Amino acid sequence: MNIKKHIPNTITCGNLFCGCLGIVFAFKGDLTFATYLLWLAMVLDFFDGFAARILKVSSPIGKELDSLADMVTFGVLPSVIMFHLLEHYSEIEYLPYSAFIIAIFSALRLAKFNIDDRQQSVFIGLPTPANALFISSFAFIAISDYAGFVNAGVLVVTSIVFSLLLIAPVELFALKFKSFSWKDNQVRFTFLLISVLCIVGFKILAIPLIIITYIALSLVNNAVNKKSSA
Repeated sequence: MNIKKHIPNTITCGNLFCGCLGIVFAFKGDLTFATYLLWLAMVLDFFDGFAARILKVSSPIGKELDSLADMVTFGVLPSVIMFHLLEHYSEIEYLPYSAFIIAIFSALRLAKFNIDDRQQSVFIGLPTPANALFISSFAFIAISDYAGFVNAGVLVVTSIVFSLLLIAPVELFALKFKSFSWKDNQVRFTFLLISVLCIVGFKILAIPLIIITYIALSLVNNAVNKKSSA
């Protein structure tokens, strides 16, 4: 029995398990622990693909399993977190249910990703983990010194705008290094440097700022590349 071929899928199942636990804790009202579980799942989501490449055991079932796990962890879980935040901030009875637009568009994003051969070295549309990271950060911002930024309007607009970004026909760079030269990775190194500075300067507020920076740098990079090839 070849055990190593099961290692990436086992890590993926760990991602799914974190997502399921996160949903349970979110419905219990513990949004901070639910968010920690989502962030742990992001680490596992990185390492399952990394393990598959290192061990050279990539498989079609692994790709499908990864999408199914991501749907729960980065689609349903952030929707549940947003649902509970809207329940707290909104006085409109049915408004919190708008949070599940995140799950719907995450499903569309993952379905498109699985049949799109163009997304090997870049992403087209915001990746679901990045979207989930942005959404889940509100659980901590709401109890931080920046709580004044959070209200029902901001949460609803965020849900809609970022759901649309998931399926937007916009090319976003991937943090995949084929080499470590500055010439080949200017946008990646710039992004990492800005991310570190944001974390040092803004702490928990750095998370949404980092995702916004990621989108902005991708747009700038696309414009520069288009101009260079013209």
